[in-house]
Amino acid sequence: MASRARVRAPELVGAGGWLNTGGKELTLADFRGKITILDFWTFCCINCLHVLDELRELEEKHRDTVVIVGVHSPKFVHEADHQAVVDAVARYEVHHPVLDDPALATWKQYAVRAWPTLVVIDPEGYVVAQHAGEGHAHAIARLVEELEAEHAAKGTLRRGDGPYVAPEPTAGDLKFPGKALRLPNGHFLVADSGHHSLVELAEDGETVVRRIGDGQRGLVDGTSPRFSEPQGLALLPEGHPYDVDVVVADTVNHALRGLRLADGSVTTLAGTGRQWWQGSPTEGPAREVDLSSPWDVAWFDGRVWIAMAGVHQLWAYDPAVGTVGVAAGTTNEGLVDGPAAEAWFAQPSGLAVSADGGRLWVADSETSALRWVSRETKTVETAVGTGLFDFGHRDGAADQALLQHPLGVTVLPDGSVAVSDTYNHALRRYDPATGEVSTLATDLREPSGAVLVDGDIVVVESARHRLTRLRLPEEAVRVESVAHRTQRAATEVAPGAFRLDVVFSAPSGQKLDERYGPSTRLLVSATPPELLVSGAGADSDLSRELVLSAEVGEGVLHVSAMAASCDDDPEIEYPACHVHQQDWGVPVKLVADGARRLPLVLAGME
Repeated sequence: MASRARVRAPELVGAGGWLNTGGKELTLADFRGKITILDFWTFCCINCLHVLDELRELEEKHRDTVVIVGVHSPKFVHEADHQAVVDAVARYEVHHPVLDDPALATWKQYAVRAWPTLVVIDPEGYVVAQHAGEGHAHAIARLVEELEAEHAAKGTLRRGDGPYVAPEPTAGDLKFPGKALRLPNGHFLVADSGHHSLVELAEDGETVVRRIGDGQRGLVDGTSPRFSEPQGLALLPEGHPYDVDVVVADTVNHALRGLRLADGSVTTLAGTGRQWWQGSPTEGPAREVDLSSPWDVAWFDGRVWIAMAGVHQLWAYDPAVGTVGVAAGTTNEGLVDGPAAEAWFAQPSGLAVSADGGRLWVADSETSALRWVSRETKTVETAVGTGLFDFGHRDGAADQALLQHPLGVTVLPDGSVAVSDTYNHALRRYDPATGEVSTLATDLREPSGAVLVDGDIVVVESARHRLTRLRLPEEAVRVESVAHRTQRAATEVAPGAFRLDVVFSAPSGQKLDERYGPSTRLLVSATPPELLVSGAGADSDLSRELVLSAEVGEGVLHVSAMAASCDDDPEIEYPACHVHQQDWGVPVKLVADGARRLPLVLAGME
């Protein structure tokens, strides 16, 4: 096995303490003899949720030698709330110890720059690998096998149960519900995400009429279906000719499912069950094209539009011809308006159509923004929000107003838009006629969607596991204005010539796949664009010389990197290939004596 750098792992420190340990406080010494994988994550981040799912198989297969430790490192202020972390660990079925690090103390000790980042520590307490982004499970699995063999031979591997202690289960008809819609019979259909099922509730919003799904994760059609964390729901238009009535965004299955209300049968409409990766088809027969974490759906302009949170795009499914494809967005994460094909989104998570059908409203969660797509001009515009790192609770003129990670939008009878402002625990209102933002209600626990009912609004309180009916107030609630920026410290960099290096080492037994051209890709941009005098754009080299403007005091460097590696064995006729990718948003502050090089680790060691 190739020799590795020996860097002692820093201690694990977090002011929020430990979860999933039965109340025990842990240190690195408790993991000595085990292979420890630190997963730096935050629960708003769709890529982090993908990695949680990637690690499940590894966690099960090597449970006697490997301990995964989640280090929760918040981006949004709400994510620094300990109870919110407790909720997230339960919501996403995290079955390993989690360190709550609200002040980013351990994040800083390990020099982490991106969500998610995985750090591998060997049984003797040394860091042996670091990986940023998704797609590294195969590489880590191979490394784990090598470390098992090496440390078994040395006598430094300790087998046995890990420190995970399951929390007490919570009872209730709903568990972290996602979205809801009102059925023609007056009942509610709820995506019961935590129970991996759909639930039909009576008009009171509480009485269970029927449950569709058995509560187990799976991708199973028929009258005994299975889902995996379903979220969005869309009722097809009245009088439609299709064999299903409701389209379901089956988020963790990376699929669209169709529900027939008459008998509760479920059909897979789009997706393969596999996650979409760069280079995969972006259009075609719906059952043959991979999707990526569809979060919401809406009938708009004659098709089912999809908030494809996993790739920062909007897609559309056409049930008439059975096709699916990209409708807006580039896969770059950020806030850029303009023609639909050139716009940037960041985890779009909620959709609603204006009464006249002319606008598709979008809750763009990671930019804390409310945006819309115009049916007439096929352009994307922003009503509220400025970018990835500005958020808060501020009412008033839309260009100054702030939201915090909204997940839902609902069109109100007067043409204004109610925003489920999830991390502010509030229901907000944007009025296109006046350009003003106000607050309709507070003290809602992580609202993720809402439905109009006879002049009232029924809110999905996801973290209270219920639907809550509210009167739409005649006057807005007064809320003290609060503005935030991400807690991540800005990296001090020097203006002028500046080098960006993305560090990538192919996993053991693999090599860069260059049979069909360059196997790497690097895309660089900035907010504001004036920060980059030169060096923006895409190229295949993972290193690049930039020039930073001395006229811009601070900003964000947006870096997107991808590398493809394949089995390095000429005897293998059909080598397995894997894509490694990550997007970084690096806040920077320009100072005369700042750094002139920025290393970002995609995979390997700097």
